[in-house]
Amino acid sequence: MDKVVATALEAVADVPDGASLAVGGFGLSGVPNGLVQALYERGVTGLSVVSNNCGAMESGLAVLLAAGRIARVTGSYIGANKEFARQYLAGELEVEMIPQGTLAERLRAGGAGIPAFYTPAGVGTQVADGGLPWRYDGEGGIALASPAKEVREFDGARYVLERGIRTDFALVRAAKGDRHGNLVFNRSARNFNPLAAMAGRVTVAEVEELLEPGEIDPDAVHLPGVFVQRVVALSPEQAADKKIERRTVSVSRAEEAVSG
Repeated sequence: MDKVVATALEAVADVPDGASLAVGGFGLSGVPNGLVQALYERGVTGLSVVSNNCGAMESGLAVLLAAGRIARVTGSYIGANKEFARQYLAGELEVEMIPQGTLAERLRAGGAGIPAFYTPAGVGTQVADGGLPWRYDGEGGIALASPAKEVREFDGARYVLERGIRTDFALVRAAKGDRHGNLVFNRSARNFNPLAAMAGRVTVAEVEELLEPGEIDPDAVHLPGVFVQRVVALSPEQAADKKIERRTVSVSRAEEAVSG
C-alpha cells in the first residue's frame, strides 16, 4: 500500500478541533515541524497533546502553544519554554506531568495494546498519591489536581498502576521512510518518535528522504509500516532546517596553550 501523501496540509486535513495528538521529538531533535506548521495553518484548536516537551525556541509545538491552540499537555518537561510555564501558572493550560520513563512506556504500552502496567516510578510521591496541579486557578491556587492511583505490592516492593496512552493522531519525523511507512530515525532523533507513532490511531510521518519499498534493509527498520498510515516527503530545504538549542564551541589546543 502506497501511503505517501502529497503535502503536509493534506496529511493533517482530517485532524479536528479537540483532537488528541502524540508528537515525537525531544527538545529540537526529531520534531515534526512541517506537520505542526500545517496544523497551525489549518487553524485547528483545543488540542490535547502528548509529548515529552511542548516545543522550544518558537518551533515545533511552541507554534501552536503561542497561538492558544493547545488545551492540554501530557508531558515530562517544561524546561526553558517560558510561554508554556506562563500559560500553566495562569490557569490557561491543563498540564499532566509524568516521569519521563513512565511517559515513554505509557506510549509504547498503548501502541502495543497493553491497557495498563505497574511501575515503581512515582511510588511514595504525588505521582501515585495524587494532588499534582493539573490546572491552576490563575491566582496561585489549584483548580484541578491529579487523582490518586492504584498501588500494589509485588515481591515486597510497591508499584503504581499507569495507563497506556492512545491518541487520535500521531505526528513524527524520520530520517528515512519508504512508501509502505517503514521508518528509520537518525541517532538522537530516535527519541519519542517510535513510541509516539505506536500510540496514534492515525500516524503521520514526515521523512527527510523518501525511498521505494525494498530500499531499506529490513534489519535497519526502526518502526515497521504497520504503525504508520501516512507519509509526507520533506523538501531538501525542510530536511536541512535543523535548529541548535544550545551551541557550544570548544577551545582549540592552540588557544589553550596561549591562555595557559
